[in-house]
Amino acid sequence: MNVIVVGGGNTGSQLAKFLLDAGHTIRVIDERPGVLEKLAAEIPQEAIINGDGSSPVILENAGIQKTQVLAAVTGSDETNLVVTSLGKFEFNVPRVIARVNNSKNAWLFTAEMGVDVALNQAEILAKLTAEEMSLGDMMTMMKIRRGKFSLVEEKIAPNAPAIGVAIKDLQLPENCVISGIIRHGEIVMPRGITVLEEADEILALVDDSSREQLAKLLSRPQPAKTG
Repeated sequence: MNVIVVGGGNTGSQLAKFLLDAGHTIRVIDERPGVLEKLAAEIPQEAIINGDGSSPVILENAGIQKTQVLAAVTGSDETNLVVTSLGKFEFNVPRVIARVNNSKNAWLFTAEMGVDVALNQAEILAKLTAEEMSLGDMMTMMKIRRGKFSLVEEKIAPNAPAIGVAIKDLQLPENCVISGIIRHGEIVMPRGITVLEEADEILALVDDSSREQLAKLLSRPQPAKTG
């Protein structure tokens, strides 16, 4: 997949490295000398475009005509919106993603501005914090399908109901799939006959209604309330 990332700061560089490792073709656009120097030490030189990502000429030089995904992740909401509008309406990029820096501007990041997915970092952080506070040790690794599903990780606690039970015999909620197990530092591919052990780190894909049920299976049982 061809991806253009406009903005080579921390967010852009981490995104580029992740996508490169996954085998995608990436171009990162930035014009700040310090950022370009840092990028050159982290990703291949051919993946770096020196220029203004809100310029149609620079976007064309980066190959936007053949791009499937455009991510505008600069530190300026105004710049990100210019980039998304160009990408969607001038170059017809199928998927356009934008970073929201100031939550007060979130209402601007709509389809009318060329934005398919808006990443409001403050809102995401607030939601993740609330989830972590309510679900003990279960951690959210990634949000999928605009937050409808989550990839979560939790270590099986001592005396948890799941210990010693094969995956096929677990009473997993409907929208919950165990996708991986880390055991003693090694990956164990989950099968129906795989028996779970204490301290296994469970990776699972869940929706909001099923993650709490999964957490109960993997967590230490709560003491019974007395009258």
